[in-house]
Amino acid sequence: MLEKILPTQVASYETYEDPAEATLFPEEEALICDSVESRRREFTSGRYCARQALARLGYSVPQPVLQGRRGAPVWPRSVRGSITHCRGYRAAAVGSASEVASVGIDAEPNEPLPDGVLEVVALPEEQVMVKELLADAPEVHWDRMLFSAKESVYKTWYPLRRCPLEFEDALIYFDPAEGTFSVRLGSHVRSAQDFPREIAGRWITENGLVVTAIALSVASGSSVDSGL
Repeated sequence: MLEKILPTQVASYETYEDPAEATLFPEEEALICDSVESRRREFTSGRYCARQALARLGYSVPQPVLQGRRGAPVWPRSVRGSITHCRGYRAAAVGSASEVASVGIDAEPNEPLPDGVLEVVALPEEQVMVKELLADAPEVHWDRMLFSAKESVYKTWYPLRRCPLEFEDALIYFDPAEGTFSVRLGSHVRSAQDFPREIAGRWITENGLVVTAIALSVASGSSVDSGL
């Protein structure tokens, strides 16, 4: 599913279960030694997906994927990537730093957001858009899709800028016919060449999930070609 919305420069791996063969390096184990079992499973499977994706990118020797500030994965110096997990799904996507400046992916259940959450994460014009989309295409829970898209924006932003990006800092519009979305940063947000004010992403709904993805190219600082 994920490969349908990522450019060919990005390698990915996904699973709908927690693989029995998934294990952690001691350094990774130390990160979750006090975690509850559900967190241990999602973390372990996420790291398993990361190693499988890295292998597809050419990193045949398994290596730990540690955790930096705000929980961001720490990739090999020549890699840019992202990990996501939700109920019944774990995935990772990675690209070469020579081609991809940053990658952000997010998966969520295709279910409504809890009451009150949309008002917290969505700008007024986004709330109007979500209402209209829900009326036209109710099979997609667009409130949850918006949340997922904003998570993908943040995961793309943070490794480059190393500072927080709030929900209200990015305005998102969905194209339901093309399976794409556009992102525009607010004028108050300090951006830079490596993260332009306007970028694009893709989305998909399958297997009871909504999944969003963004990949920025090194050459232009814009979304990578091949669909993004």
